[in-house]
Amino acid sequence: MKINRTQWTVILAFAAVYIIWGSTYIALLIGIQSIPPFLLSALRFLFAGIILFAWCLAKREKLPSAKSIRINSIAGTLTLFGGTVSVAWAEQYISTSLAAIIVTAVPFWFIILDKKQWSFYFNNKSIIAGLIIGFAGVIILVGFDKTNSVNSTPHNQLAGALAVVAGGISWTSGSLFAKYRSTGSPLFVNTSLQLLAAGVFSLLVSFLSGEWKGFSFSVVTTNAWLALFYLATMGSIVAFSCYLFLLKVRPPALVSTYVYVNPIVALLLGAIFVNEPVTWVKILALTIILGGVLLVNLSKYRTAKKTA
Repeated sequence: MKINRTQWTVILAFAAVYIIWGSTYIALLIGIQSIPPFLLSALRFLFAGIILFAWCLAKREKLPSAKSIRINSIAGTLTLFGGTVSVAWAEQYISTSLAAIIVTAVPFWFIILDKKQWSFYFNNKSIIAGLIIGFAGVIILVGFDKTNSVNSTPHNQLAGALAVVAGGISWTSGSLFAKYRSTGSPLFVNTSLQLLAAGVFSLLVSFLSGEWKGFSFSVVTTNAWLALFYLATMGSIVAFSCYLFLLKVRPPALVSTYVYVNPIVALLLGAIFVNEPVTWVKILALTIILGGVLLVNLSKYRTAKKTA
């Protein structure tokens, strides 16, 4: 069977979101070893945003309107700062695999926060069952998994886990905000504006939180710089652009399938590179959460296949 260019683009976009985003958890952990999390995120987003916006200018893309800047600034701050920076901060206290597994609850937040779809969601027994099962998995994971960073305490671990949960809600809010509002700008212009907004906000929070006190770029390791470069180019420019592209051309239920692959990638990389233990609690919680996600999306997968 021949696959046309558009189909290949979609396939490669899914591959990027599946694999690259799964690997960013370990890259974040490497980066925050010598760069504070808010500053790391600011550098990541600003670098990616500037490069992408310069590319848009070189391609003579349509310049954004005031409306486009406003919508993208709100969406970028909610999605990237709220959703991604929360993970960077949390990984000071919890393992990369724990953070990745908690993020798998994002489809549940889409169900709860997408008011326009409530009449469909809450009249479907499989979706309600999936929500209950999925949140049970999150509770098991947060309550019983004891694998954390070396300098973490139970209190810090709980704070880190809750930060990732809050980040998932923020990510969902930003995604829905952008989905239901047209900016009139091309995809890469939207992406660059969201990255720049998140970068500026991250830099502001970095200053206000006192991260710069006692920090010096001279102490940043080569591995941290490489992690930052990977996060900016592959995690922000490539994977995030692919995510926004997929939201426009494929049903959100299918796009959200990245949550099945990301935690597995993070789990494997964490075990290989930083010797994070793969505990029975993580495996059990991941299985339960993904089972809930499958139930939540089951009817939407069927609908998407019929309309594809």
